[in-house]
Amino acid sequence: MAEHDGPMTSEALGQCLGTNPVVVRRTMGLLRDAGLVRAGRGPAGGWRIAADLAQVTLRQLHDALGEPAVFAIGNRHETPECLVEQAVNAALDGAFADAEALLLERFSHVTLADLAADFARRHEARRAERNGNAT
Repeated sequence: MAEHDGPMTSEALGQCLGTNPVVVRRTMGLLRDAGLVRAGRGPAGGWRIAADLAQVTLRQLHDALGEPAVFAIGNRHETPECLVEQAVNAALDGAFADAEALLLERFSHVTLADLAADFARRHEARRAERNGNAT
């Protein structure tokens, strides 16, 4: 969106992301509530970034979206009957909590500007490779 001239519709964003525009609207609504994007109505409407990319971190995005959980793994049952499973869960709970805290702390140091710069480097390298100018 930062590289796009003008606002982008939910339909255009959905096509870019390979998802349904309804999913885009729901997600963008959460980002709007966090002050990260804004929406315009009408024929020239759509979504625009409303924040400085250098000031927005992955942690802010994670907090604004509220999901998904950082890890898709974890305890299968919150209150298992099996004593072995209880023991394993107890051993892993702290490790999962520590890992999540570390990852979220690292998210606080990665900005959207960092990602945009990395994307630009990768895009330029791919273009050079396709044009036979790989370095």
